[in-house]
Amino acid sequence: MSALPKLRSASRRAYRNQTAFDFAKIWPRMLVVSVALILISVGSFLLRGVNLGIEFEGGVSWELSSLDASTSEIRDALRPVGFADARIQKLGSDTYRIRAEVEATNTTEIDQVEVALLGNLDGLEAENISFSAVGPSWGDEITEKTRTALIVFLCLIALYIWLRMEWRMTVAALVAVIHDIVLTVGFYALFQLEITPATTIAFLTILGYSLYDTLVVFDKIRDNENRLAVGRKHTYSQIVVISTNQVLMRSVNTTITSVLPVAALLVIGSFILGAVALQEFAIALLVGLIAGTYSSLFVATPITAYLKEREEYWILIRNRLTLHSGESGSETLPAPNLRDSQARQRPSKKRRITAESRVRTTATHPPRPRKKSK
Repeated sequence: MSALPKLRSASRRAYRNQTAFDFAKIWPRMLVVSVALILISVGSFLLRGVNLGIEFEGGVSWELSSLDASTSEIRDALRPVGFADARIQKLGSDTYRIRAEVEATNTTEIDQVEVALLGNLDGLEAENISFSAVGPSWGDEITEKTRTALIVFLCLIALYIWLRMEWRMTVAALVAVIHDIVLTVGFYALFQLEITPATTIAFLTILGYSLYDTLVVFDKIRDNENRLAVGRKHTYSQIVVISTNQVLMRSVNTTITSVLPVAALLVIGSFILGAVALQEFAIALLVGLIAGTYSSLFVATPITAYLKEREEYWILIRNRLTLHSGESGSETLPAPNLRDSQARQRPSKKRRITAESRVRTTATHPPRPRKKSK
């Protein structure tokens, strides 16, 4: 029973943005986590590669629907025509996608594959087979446009943050964006999920979301920097910690309200209705939303604090605070009073009672005239 009031009190403080987490203490741990995730992502990309869709690589593919068969049975059906090593992907409960290295213009081999599938798989009808072919030149064109769109996006965002904020925050935001891209691509490489144009659109969407969340934190840091730096009682890292606490619940609530519809899209649209395009789009969004919130709180902000602490002004403030803490007998800098810096100034309800106000409150009616003496 004692834990319930504490939970309610913590919930009220979080709702009012009065949390007091010392993010500076967990930044080194989060750095280890980020490095580990990046190493896993890069290792997966180098060892396993990415599963590019037919739109990027070109080639031919078949989709089999309403088929009660296993992947091994489909592979055995393709073995007589020499395509047992084809890439077979299960899209739904009874839907499969087959990709084989066949030229789009080689109609003979394409017909052989369809005949082998119809002859060796029981219950498969011709109307349940859909065929698509993409030429290599079109796939190269899509890849080039995607790369160009990503480069232009990063350049425009860097220019905006540099003009709106400063170059240190620009560096931190770009590092956070690259961090999100590496983790998302690594996730797709690790689980061999197919990257399609819908996935690319989702990548650009989550990059915009990640930058929005980062800019919200940066804007609060700039606001507190102008307000708290006047008293010279806080280092820049302490200002960053205070600002992060003030926008923590906003970031968490935004992430939750964004993840819930994406999760519903993934579960209902993909696993229940079997819409493959929704699955490709929703997985990228889900991974990117989580990675974007993580990077805005634990990647962009510590990098900004690290770069700003190297400025001469903030070095002098840190040395001054260190000197005062040393004179008071403490070896480390005093922790920032997060709750006092976040609490709103409420006017006092007590009223000063003076003699004049006492007379004014008691003498509300004019005095009764005295009777004349006889």
